[in-house]
Amino acid sequence: MTIKDLPQGDEIAHIRDSVRKLCADFPGEYWRRLDRDNAYPSEFVKALSDAGYLSVLIPEEFGGSGLPLSAAAAILEEVHRAGANGGACHAQMYIMGALLRHGSAAQKAKYLPAIAAGELRLQAFGVTEPTSGTDTTSIKTFARREGDRYVINGQKVWTSRAEHSDLMLLLARTTAKEQAKKTDGMSVFMVDMREARKGGMTIKPIRTMMNHSTTEVFFDNVMVPAGNLIGEEGKGFRYILSGMNAERILIAAECIGDAKWFIEKASAYAGQRNVFGRPIGQNQGVQFPIARAYAQMRAAELMVHQAAALFEAGQDCGEQANMAKMLAAEASWAAAEACVQTHGGFAFAEEYDVERKFRETRLYQVAPISTNLVLSYVAEHVLGMPRSY
Repeated sequence: MTIKDLPQGDEIAHIRDSVRKLCADFPGEYWRRLDRDNAYPSEFVKALSDAGYLSVLIPEEFGGSGLPLSAAAAILEEVHRAGANGGACHAQMYIMGALLRHGSAAQKAKYLPAIAAGELRLQAFGVTEPTSGTDTTSIKTFARREGDRYVINGQKVWTSRAEHSDLMLLLARTTAKEQAKKTDGMSVFMVDMREARKGGMTIKPIRTMMNHSTTEVFFDNVMVPAGNLIGEEGKGFRYILSGMNAERILIAAECIGDAKWFIEKASAYAGQRNVFGRPIGQNQGVQFPIARAYAQMRAAELMVHQAAALFEAGQDCGEQANMAKMLAAEASWAAAEACVQTHGGFAFAEEYDVERKFRETRLYQVAPISTNLVLSYVAEHVLGMPRSY
C-alpha cells in the first residue's frame, strides 16, 4: 500500500500505522548486520521509496503526495520508534524545500517526478566544510562562471549518503567573501553526482561511531551546467536557511521516536527482569529515570508539533524549530541513559539493540546543529541579548 492508497480522514494516524508495518520487515537483526558491516540500508530505503514515504512533500502534480511537514515528521518518528534509523534517507525530505521553493519550472519538471518515482535519489547535502563548521558564511568552496557552466573547486565534510545519492544540493561561493555582504555571494546548485564523479569529484568515506554513511567530498574543477543553479546567484545562503527549520523539526521528530523506543524498551525490561525475588521495575530507583525521561519526551513532543504547525502555516518558526530540536535531542539522550541503566550489563550486548541506538541518538546533541548554537540563537533572537559570535 502506498500513501496515495490510504483512506481519507486521519491521514497521519494511517501513515504511522503503515510505517510501523513496513518497519516490521526490517527487525533488529537487519540493522545489527548493517552496523557490523558499516553498510547502507539499500533495501530499507527502497521500501520507503516504493511506498511513497520519501516523496511525501513533493506536490501531487510531480508524482508526490503533497502532504505537509507534519506527515514527514510522523514518518521519521515511527521509523525511529521501530528501532530503525532514518538517517539513511531523511535528507531527501528537508533538501527538497530548496528545489520546491526556489527551483525553476524546468528544474522541477526535470527532477521531481524522477525523485518521486524513486528513479533518482536526492540525499546528499553539501554545506559543511572542514574549516568553517557551522559558520556557513565562511565556506571556501568556489563556483566560477565560465560561459554556460560553473567550474567548482573545494571540499565538503560530513556529507552523509554521498556514495548512495544521484544528486547533491551544493552550497558554494560565487563571490569572494571579502567582496560581498557576509550572507551574500553564495549560491545553490543541483549537482548530478553521476556525472561529477566522472570529472573531478572524489568521495572519501569517514568511519564514525555509528553507521551513518558520511563522507568527505572533494571538487577538482567539477563542471556543472549553469542551468543547475537554483534560484538567483548569490542568494543561496537564504535558500539554505529556509530549509534548516524543516531539517530541525524532522530531526527532532526522529529524536522523539528514539526516546519512545528507549522508554518502551526500558519499561518492558524493568517489568520482566527479576532480581532479589522481584521485578527491578518495582524499585523507584529504576522507575524514576524512565518516568522522568517520558515526561521530557512528552514536553519536547509538544514543541515539535508546535514548530511543525507554525512551519505549515508559513509563519516564523525559528525559535520553535531550534528549541524542538534541542529539547527532543535531550529527551532522547535521557531516555537512552535510563534504558542503559535499566538493562545493566545486557545494554552492552549487541543483540538487545540498546548500544546501537545509544550511539545513534548521541549524534543529535551535535548535529545538525549543536546545543550551544541553539542556546546562542535563543539568547540573541528570542531574549534580545548581545550576539555572542
